[in-house]
Amino acid sequence: MIDLRSDTVTQPTEAMRTAMARADVGDDVYGEDPTVLELQERVAEMFGHEDALFTPTGSMANVLAVRSVVAPGQEVLCEASAHIARAELGAHGAYSGVTMRTWMHPRGQVDLASVQTLFAPEMGPFFVRTAAISVENTHNFAGGAVLPLGDLRDLRDYATGVGAAVHLDGARIWNAHVATGTPLAEYGAIADVMAVCLSKGLGAPVGSLMLGTRDAIEEARVWRKRMGGGMRQVGILAAAGLHALAHHVERLADDHAHAKLLAEACGVDPETVDTNIVVVPRADAAEVVLRAAEEGVRVALVGPTVVRLVTHLGITRDDAERAAKVLAAL
Repeated sequence: MIDLRSDTVTQPTEAMRTAMARADVGDDVYGEDPTVLELQERVAEMFGHEDALFTPTGSMANVLAVRSVVAPGQEVLCEASAHIARAELGAHGAYSGVTMRTWMHPRGQVDLASVQTLFAPEMGPFFVRTAAISVENTHNFAGGAVLPLGDLRDLRDYATGVGAAVHLDGARIWNAHVATGTPLAEYGAIADVMAVCLSKGLGAPVGSLMLGTRDAIEEARVWRKRMGGGMRQVGILAAAGLHALAHHVERLADDHAHAKLLAEACGVDPETVDTNIVVVPRADAAEVVLRAAEEGVRVALVGPTVVRLVTHLGITRDDAERAAKVLAAL
């Protein structure tokens, strides 16, 4: 079975399993796991942030990051199909008392004019204040779209001028980095806080990180424990992340090439596919998913009329070509 449902379905490579088995470990709740400390220091340095915190999930990393810059009763602005708004089960409101307002863009891009219209400054005890603006790069539900660095810098300048923080959901920031050649530190510079994921394109079995100031990370460590995310000898998992960073970043270019191949087979313009996600509009989407599975290709239904394909570490060129033939016939 060729599984294109998500880049979360990857299996650890044998080399990654070896690194995990050999990891030095300690009690991370006490801050004593050397492999976790190494991972946190390395990722913070990569993005030019003061500190980082290892979390079991990307959703937790996002919740911790947003709550560090948005107080209960304040709001964060984001694009309408952003992961924090659509795919985290309302966690930001449930745990942090945060509200959201959104702008809409078919490619999930920054719409600065809309942001400026939505932004609400402090206006006394009558209105909700906008405390932060969130962006997602790459944008999952917009088909892995990359947000141009120039747009992000313009947003950063605007947010600074009005006293708002910027949160970057960088679950697939590695894909944006490889697709554009933009240094990770330049993406990190536009955000006050951000989250990055190791268990998607990078192929680790689990794990994400929140990045921010030392004070923000210190507070987030308390909230991680409060939310049930305190972990003990978790260096076994952090070792997978370190291996992924060393060996699985540049190979993301293969995933992007395979995605373009699949897009063409499905009648989608390959030039609209920035990274490793292909979104295919189909009136008979559910039927396509079922028939593809019968032919040995798993794809995802992400809307009544939308099929999604995601390439990843487990998909070879031969797999992509075989899947392309099946999908073209459908």
